[in-house]
Amino acid sequence: MKLKELVDYTGQFLEVERFKDYCPNGLQVQGRGEVNKLVTGVTASLALLDAAQEAGADAILVHHGYFWRNESPVVTGIKHVRLKFLLQHDISLLAYHLPLDAHKELGNNARLGQIMGITLEGWAGDQGLIAYGALPAEATLGAFSGALANQLRRTPQVFGDLERKVRRVAWCSGGAQGYFETAISLGVDLYISGEVSEQIFHLAHETGVAYIAAGHHATERYGIEALGTHLAEKFALEHEFIDIENPI
Repeated sequence: MKLKELVDYTGQFLEVERFKDYCPNGLQVQGRGEVNKLVTGVTASLALLDAAQEAGADAILVHHGYFWRNESPVVTGIKHVRLKFLLQHDISLLAYHLPLDAHKELGNNARLGQIMGITLEGWAGDQGLIAYGALPAEATLGAFSGALANQLRRTPQVFGDLERKVRRVAWCSGGAQGYFETAISLGVDLYISGEVSEQIFHLAHETGVAYIAAGHHATERYGIEALGTHLAEKFALEHEFIDIENPI
């Protein structure tokens, strides 16, 4: 298919115009005009670029791309190395950040909720990024966090009484620890994100709302893979998800 067709469809599907983001969403580096093989991954690291080129990718689709707000605009160092690699191999880079987090069907939060077995009830917070819902039955915090570790293949950091019962849950993948107070206001027993900051320990202790930091990368594997699968099925593309493991 044509690269422009892929970019136009994906932007409309994810409703990128709705979001105020910290980076450009869509085509970030232009490569060859025809796309037959699409590689997806969480972050456009050099390791992913190398693996995608070896896999024969015409385009790479990621959640974390380049050109973040407030970063230096000069093309030096690792930025130069990454961009040179893409341009030399004529490979396109597409990146979707907040629009992928928030997509109600294939987004990171929607997919994470399905993996955790939570019945989604609604969305809240800044740009509707926080999902909330309920477990099918009460579980102890310890039992739930243990099951989550198995599902995500990463041991989470858990803040709260492991014997406490949890039922209502809010979550937002990635580095969304700053939404903890908004989640608390929803009346949940537990909030889940990817990372944790120092003040979270005190908020969890003082409010009685448990907090799980399940890993930035671990909570954001699923949306980009689902999006790639959707695009491959719709446009008869070859698709490969490449997971460059990251313990953060």
